[in-house]
Amino acid sequence: MAKSLFLIFLAIIISLGGQLSLKTGMNRIGRIDTIDLSSILLLIGKVALSPIILLGLGLYVVGFVVWLIVLSRVDLSFAYPMISLNYVLVILFSWLVLGEQIALTRLVGALVICTGVIILSRSM
Repeated sequence: MAKSLFLIFLAIIISLGGQLSLKTGMNRIGRIDTIDLSSILLLIGKVALSPIILLGLGLYVVGFVVWLIVLSRVDLSFAYPMISLNYVLVILFSWLVLGEQIALTRLVGALVICTGVIILSRSM
């Protein structure tokens, strides 16, 4: 079971890396204000040429493969709720890496998630 937990946390970390990469890449591309065919085509072109966004997408593919391995080993009812730790880590790393301001309500929500994961992990 320890190896399965490691794989769950690996999938979480890879997903976190993907999210941070995608956000950093989109910060460089800029805000999307209009959604019409020409702006979508321009966006697709910018995304296709952005190494950091491509890294984020690649991390998602690797994370997906790791997740499939997890699903082959443990019950979905155990593994899937563990993914909620990703929300907590995204909040933490958005603050640490991206310099985002984190509201108290988000921190309280993160603590609630952590409490739920602790309770859930005792069901193994």
